[in-house]
Amino acid sequence: MADILDYVGLSFDDVLLVPRRSSIRSRKEVITRSRFTRRILINIPIVSAAMDTVTESTMAITMAREGGVGVIHRFMPPFRQAEEVSKVKRAENVIIERPFTIRPEATIAEARSMMNQHGISGLLVVDSDNRLLGILTRRDILFEDNDRKLVRDCMTPKSRMIVASPGVTIEEAKEVFRRAKVEKLPIIDEDGRVKGLITSDDIVKRGTYPNASRDSKGRLLVAAAIGIKDQELERAKLLVEAEVDALVIDVAHGHTEMCIDMVKKIKSIFGDQVDVVAGNVATPEGVEDLAAAGADAVKVGIGPGSVCTTRVVAGVGVPQLTAIMKCKEAAERMDVPIIADGGIRESGDVVKAIAAGASTVMIGRLLAGTDESPGTIVVKNGRRYKIYRGMASLYAMLGREFRLDEGDAEVFLDASEYSYYAEGVEAYVSYTGSASDVIRRLVAGLRSGMSYLGARTIDDLRKNAVFIRITQLGYRESLPHDVEMM
Repeated sequence: MADILDYVGLSFDDVLLVPRRSSIRSRKEVITRSRFTRRILINIPIVSAAMDTVTESTMAITMAREGGVGVIHRFMPPFRQAEEVSKVKRAENVIIERPFTIRPEATIAEARSMMNQHGISGLLVVDSDNRLLGILTRRDILFEDNDRKLVRDCMTPKSRMIVASPGVTIEEAKEVFRRAKVEKLPIIDEDGRVKGLITSDDIVKRGTYPNASRDSKGRLLVAAAIGIKDQELERAKLLVEAEVDALVIDVAHGHTEMCIDMVKKIKSIFGDQVDVVAGNVATPEGVEDLAAAGADAVKVGIGPGSVCTTRVVAGVGVPQLTAIMKCKEAAERMDVPIIADGGIRESGDVVKAIAAGASTVMIGRLLAGTDESPGTIVVKNGRRYKIYRGMASLYAMLGREFRLDEGDAEVFLDASEYSYYAEGVEAYVSYTGSASDVIRRLVAGLRSGMSYLGARTIDDLRKNAVFIRITQLGYRESLPHDVEMM
């Protein structure tokens, strides 16, 4: 006989947080730093979802600059996903350890192609032993109309360049930029070999984004998703080589033998080179099993996403607030942070999710309509939209190879069969402009909620949180009512 649990499953709209006595004078006093994984701290507890209509390098860069982290989706060839990670890692650096280089016998056409491909403004010119010969910048070739001309004929030679030795400090580099009016400072050893590069642009960006989430080398943090098939180990290898900070094992049902085994394999192969996030789960047992396998964080959420239909298609799931609260108990025992994935519609939901026990929240829909999400703007009935889709939706599956294993045989589904397996939908979301603006509104709401509870830190928020269940009339009372909206 089937069991029925003796507690009611609650969503974010079923509860409110009770205000508490507060000594906070300003919301600026609130510290929103939290754990993304066991070892990785981020300055705001917000993560962008690993969805092909949400996160590629542009979104991941914005997320990290705002203090969060982005998870680059896996629905692209492994080498391209690794390139997306590299773009984030190269977006800002204290020192670029592996600057892009070119040989002097290359053509101007090849140089332009490299600059455009990697979004950079200059290339160091080196010989076969990586010794610096010169530098080629966009200014050097801006009006050059002969694409077959060689790099050596257009570059600025080393004799006219200012260089630095390994160990140069940022303050010393800033003084060089101020005095010499240059933009790039190559670092070379005593034999003239290139060891790095400092750019004035990176130093400016570091001051522009003081709250950015960075690694130990000052580069922006970034995570990337992988699946659970054995061939995903090669994808993981390329991502680790690109110096990704965390691998996110990203499947709809994470409490499976295949997901647990993948966590073990990744930890066995890469050890402490990279942190591993696994999920999704909705039970304490799921958290315990993934953490015991070596996961450094666990994603919680089965079916709460706005474009997910798992609960109505499969009849499976746990309302998100209850899932977080139940999983929190296991997460604390195993000392792993949990990521609340799905169900966030307003900034108040972020506050509730963190108060319930999540360390961070993963967001898709609210970021899908921004400039930084992949895809173009669509005009419909005079209004602007972007496309947002669940990764188990029909068209998302049609956009990649999709197969199911039946014993030893692999069954490839044709288009007519996909609809029977789809657990998501495609939808329009309103165009909302800058992702930074969306993130800052969410963080402002989080700071406000924390101040109402007298919580200066995320830990304080969890300690001070008391939820009260509300009725449908209570929820309606929470919304604007009895007025004509302007």
